[in-house]
Amino acid sequence: MKIEIAEAISELTKEKKIDREQLAQILESVMLSMIKKKYGTTDNFEVFVNIDKGEIEIYQNKTIVETVVDETTEVDLETAQNVEPDLEIGDEFLELVDPRKFGRRLIASAKQNLSQKLRDLEKESIFEEYQSRVGEIIIGDIRQINRDEIYINIDKTEVVLPKEEQIKNERYRRGESIRAVVKEVRRSNKGPEIVVSRRDPKFLMRLLELEVPEIYDGIIEIKGVAREAGERAKIAVYSNDKRIDAVGACVGMKGIRIQEIVKELNNEKIDVINWNSDAQLFISRALSPAKASYVILNEEAKTAIAIIPDEYISLAIGRGGVNRRLASQLTGYEIETIKESDYQNMMSRAKEELVDHRLEGVGKAALEKLIKAELKTPEDILRAGADKLVEIPGIGEKTAEKIIESVKNYIEK
Repeated sequence: MKIEIAEAISELTKEKKIDREQLAQILESVMLSMIKKKYGTTDNFEVFVNIDKGEIEIYQNKTIVETVVDETTEVDLETAQNVEPDLEIGDEFLELVDPRKFGRRLIASAKQNLSQKLRDLEKESIFEEYQSRVGEIIIGDIRQINRDEIYINIDKTEVVLPKEEQIKNERYRRGESIRAVVKEVRRSNKGPEIVVSRRDPKFLMRLLELEVPEIYDGIIEIKGVAREAGERAKIAVYSNDKRIDAVGACVGMKGIRIQEIVKELNNEKIDVINWNSDAQLFISRALSPAKASYVILNEEAKTAIAIIPDEYISLAIGRGGVNRRLASQLTGYEIETIKESDYQNMMSRAKEELVDHRLEGVGKAALEKLIKAELKTPEDILRAGADKLVEIPGIGEKTAEKIIESVKNYIEK
């Protein structure tokens, strides 16, 4: 028996990608609801759904009696024997229900109920699919461009690229293909809202993974990404194989790999940097293309002072401070940049203060020992480090740490 409510079952499973077993359960639920409205009970009814054939069969289990009192649960012997001649009074009879018994209004209501359940199931299916794809690059066609967002079609699913997730100064055209990373999936009254981004650092990471097979294979690790979309980005990479140069592999021969990414990102400048566990070295590299002469760390405060040759200071800072900001984000240290000439002048003044026994927090006796050991400037003391200071007679570990801290505080001031 076919019921018109099941006409599009096969199409639904194909077009909407709905699980066949889930669809069968929904159809059964809708049928039982329709039966409940018609007969007031579902206790003696069975529903069989055949997804492959697009058929639904409803059976009503009745007891054979001489005189029917309740048509919902009983059937007379003659009617039953017309179907199965061997049946007798008291036997159970499984009657195939004619769908016309339900009437057009009830069937229309069931169809509406089914449509709503399928829409809800489809929304949940899309939500779960894209929730599992967060951080993945998608490719779609631009359907609509509004002031605050762009709508993109991906396999009949609509996703949104908000203005704040677009690359600055990038121009988009309706109908053109576009790539973005799935950033977030949110539930809403209208269904799942899939937000994609071209600004998120993960977009840059995924692009790099696509261009560099060594990253996909796990030979090269991306240790960190700092990015101001459309302006500049910094990527820290590390090779697990000493034979492979991480930066060289990411840049590619004649820069071909990195240029593909730069082109995708509207000519965003990208610095690829070798990651190192030595914070001073890593910070120095992070300030690329500038070259730092020396980096002074304050591990506790997570701050760093980078002494930069005068001719590189503008490169270290970058336009609007972008290079220094990105270096700070990448390394996790708040970086201050100082011209080398200014630093040398500051050291000269500090030398006088040290010789004059006026370095804050350090006693006269300790200062005299430092000067006697030819450590006459804060720079001399920092370069020597606490390990060398304790080798000076009369200076213990606590005093050495106090001296180092005092010098760092002076330089930061």
